[in-house]
Amino acid sequence: MDKIIQISKIMRPEFIIELNSTDKTSALEELLEVITKSDKITNDKKFRKAIKAREKLMSTGIGYGVAVPHARDKSILDFVMAVGRSKAGVRYESIDDKPVQLIFMIGASEAQDTDYIKLLSRLVLRLKNDDLKDKIMKADSPEEIYEIIKDTR
Repeated sequence: MDKIIQISKIMRPEFIIELNSTDKTSALEELLEVITKSDKITNDKKFRKAIKAREKLMSTGIGYGVAVPHARDKSILDFVMAVGRSKAGVRYESIDDKPVQLIFMIGASEAQDTDYIKLLSRLVLRLKNDDLKDKIMKADSPEEIYEIIKDTR
């Protein structure tokens, strides 16, 4: 039986931030500053490069006000995630050309291929839920955002 990766085990409240940026490059930098503090990332320069290379390939703005920048790399020991929220919205070159309010940055090891795809698809599916996004946008703290996301199925 497939094991389900629990988002609550990957995400931590201290990696959830309010974004000050209004453009994609700056927003990614804000999240990279947070996520590279994780001990699961052994080489932050390599991870930064991997995230930027993935973004050049194709925008990770999936529509619905959400972006999921992600990368797999040898410098990552295990799943790691940072979340950024922007009430004003970020210009992100999303597929629907709308601003992004939630950015979920994910890193995984090169060995986590199958689980990585499953995690991305589960997260994207959840984030298409308007009620969930509304709750996240109305939350008062990173801890509250963590609890909301953690409790979704």
